[in-house]
Amino acid sequence: MSSVIISGDTSGAITVSAPAVAGTNTLTLQAATATNAVNKLETAVASTSGTSIDFTALPSWIKRITVMFQGVSLSATANVIVRLGTSGGFVSSGYAAGVGVITNANNTTRATAYTTYFPVTWTGSAAYLVYGNLTITNLTGNTWTATGNFYQDQGGGNFHVINVSGAIALSGVLTQLRITSDATDTFDAGTINILYEG
Repeated sequence: MSSVIISGDTSGAITVSAPAVAGTNTLTLQAATATNAVNKLETAVASTSGTSIDFTALPSWIKRITVMFQGVSLSATANVIVRLGTSGGFVSSGYAAGVGVITNANNTTRATAYTTYFPVTWTGSAAYLVYGNLTITNLTGNTWTATGNFYQDQGGGNFHVINVSGAIALSGVLTQLRITSDATDTFDAGTINILYEG
């Protein structure tokens, strides 16, 4: 089968209409620069230096973002966190988020609430490595919900299983996302990337 290229008009929209058999069906593709107009995998970033990793200039049509962590570590005892941002900057208040942790070493469970970010890890150490995904989904308007599952390797056969959930109502359109720590630690291992969908 040959490739088919359809050019949109100046409105930035392409409309593909099916033949009217028992009615008319219209599929409208979002305007985007990507392999697929409804999703895009960004370029993975090595989380081996710096205090934050930012993904900026996010398109306004995004409805879901998956933040992926592969063996990510910080230099000291801070926690890995995620903050959303608008054109006014990164938001550090208004979150309703929580984390639940199961520790295999003594089979204990813990839970903590947060209002200034979405947590990824619960307690840190320079030797800990975190793996997993945080999925952030548009509920309506500028309101976003988040859920995530992580495995935090503490070494020596010990680990945390971490569950995260929360929500935030932004004051404007989501345009950027930051992965950082809740202190001033630097990244020293791993890889981070995002996949966004319309």
